[in-house]
Amino acid sequence: MSESKQSMVAALNSTLHAALENDPDVFLLGEDIIDPVGGAFGITKGLSTKFGRDRVRETPISEQAIIGAAIGSAMLGGKPIAEIMIADFYAVCFDQVANHAAKLRYMSGGRTTVPMVVRGMLSGGLNFAAQHSQSVEAWMIHSPGLKVAIPSTPADAKGILSTAIDDPDPVIIFEPVMLYGSTGMVPDGAHKVPLGSANVAREGSDVTVVTYGSQVPLALGVAEQLAGDGIDVEVVDLRWLQPWDEATVLESVRKTTRAVVLHQAVRRAGFGAELAAVLQEKLWGTLRAPVLRVAAANTPVPFATELEQTHFPTPNDLVTAVRQVTSG
Repeated sequence: MSESKQSMVAALNSTLHAALENDPDVFLLGEDIIDPVGGAFGITKGLSTKFGRDRVRETPISEQAIIGAAIGSAMLGGKPIAEIMIADFYAVCFDQVANHAAKLRYMSGGRTTVPMVVRGMLSGGLNFAAQHSQSVEAWMIHSPGLKVAIPSTPADAKGILSTAIDDPDPVIIFEPVMLYGSTGMVPDGAHKVPLGSANVAREGSDVTVVTYGSQVPLALGVAEQLAGDGIDVEVVDLRWLQPWDEATVLESVRKTTRAVVLHQAVRRAGFGAELAAVLQEKLWGTLRAPVLRVAAANTPVPFATELEQTHFPTPNDLVTAVRQVTSG
């Protein structure tokens, strides 16, 4: 299959373009997504011009309206792709997401499906302050009925979105804003990342770092740094958080016998706690050290650059954790 070098923004744009072109039931809705703006980061740029404003629908500044309309249209046979511009804004529409989209299949005895995708920016690192910089994936993972993903590469952004569009259930995709400009090789044709499949981004033998999203490049950089000191780090990029690839993670940690869980969200009750608990429960006799978590501080995200940089995990934080679990 041929490939081309693309940014994550370009990969998402081309995937949305293909979905609109190939399936008349697909349509987009969200704030500022029509031209000339084309979304806050240009992800939908050019799509309203080509496909029209019936297929690419600008909405009022109301996340409740966006998700409510998406749910209703999905129940009636549409395939909406809704944009929640910034992940923090899920707090405004969480009733629709967690009590309606997530539960309708179950509460209708399987007779009503909600084939909708909700995608948008996961912030942090751009001085957007406390109400625009949170990592809220744990909210969604804790709501049965939702599928949740976070890509770390342009190819995975394309593959995850393609898989989500064809899924009969609601899928939430968080796109790390810090990776929008990152580039990588992306398959030119149809490309899917199978539901619930992780990727071993770097093989190693001494310790496994389990991570996702914007922290994958951080983990890979630390792995290269520590290789010079004789510590061989394996990096597992989850990609899908619900369902997550338990088999791949367990296989990796069973091999290395040590694990560190890394994420951008706050440490307290973050998804890393679930990952660490499963590893402790299922590999108790195999682990040679306790599973450690590296995550953000349990505070609102500061606005000031110097404070924001201390809030989120740093390469040095991960280096310290890896050295700790491999010291014995």
